[in-house]
Amino acid sequence: MASEPKASLPILYKDLIPLNSNQHGGWNARSVDRADWVVNQHAIPLTAEEFPAAQRDYPIVFSSGDKPVPLALMGLNEGVNVFFDGEGAPIGTPYVPAYVRRYPFLLAKIDPSSDNLSLCFDPTSSLIGEFEEGQPLFDGEKNPTEHTKNLLQFCEKFEEAGMKTQSFVDELVKADLLMDGEVSIQRNDNPDQPFIYRGFKMVNQEKLRDLRGDQLRKWNENGMLPLIHAHLFSLDLMRTVFGKQVEQGKGPQASEALKAAETTTVN
Repeated sequence: MASEPKASLPILYKDLIPLNSNQHGGWNARSVDRADWVVNQHAIPLTAEEFPAAQRDYPIVFSSGDKPVPLALMGLNEGVNVFFDGEGAPIGTPYVPAYVRRYPFLLAKIDPSSDNLSLCFDPTSSLIGEFEEGQPLFDGEKNPTEHTKNLLQFCEKFEEAGMKTQSFVDELVKADLLMDGEVSIQRNDNPDQPFIYRGFKMVNQEKLRDLRGDQLRKWNENGMLPLIHAHLFSLDLMRTVFGKQVEQGKGPQASEALKAAETTTVN
């Protein structure tokens, strides 16, 4: 259900090139009220600092790869997103993860021999290009505009949040708290044949309860414990997302279940 993003290119990105004034001096960046790049995306990477806001809308899980990544589930099945419609307009007022708001830009290493990061973008995106509308990326002197500086600052903050998130996940792994997750959702119309969702990781609550008091105090003081609880509380939203899939006619259960899910059991 939640696989690790591919190592070649981050999810959402189809290509990456560095932004530079020589090639893109006359380009503009558009602002839009919809995110068509998340259509059919069921899992979006999340930074740890976003947990408190994201857990109000999405189940937060960890990817099942060797290097777990926190993910906001926008659907329980591949290709299903119940928070954005087919044109990328939000359904209701869900929290929009920073990963989505950052697109089509990101910081990337251009020179393998250097640790320096450059502001890059996905050239296949319609958000940036040689069109009249939008915010200029460079001024007449080929210097970055204030808009571009703000984009760079947002990407830098995202990278910082990403490093903190990696430290958070490393602590969970070191404490052996992540386990393979499983969700069983029963239906009113066919309670003997529940839908089973696997392929993600979650915090093992039994091991969490068995942690030493000094470790829990440390995590409470540095902010890790509230993040863990936000993750665990958010898992109750699996039932809500399942229900939205049924209502919207999405996912394999849409053709089999006409009623909303009755209960959700997280093992």
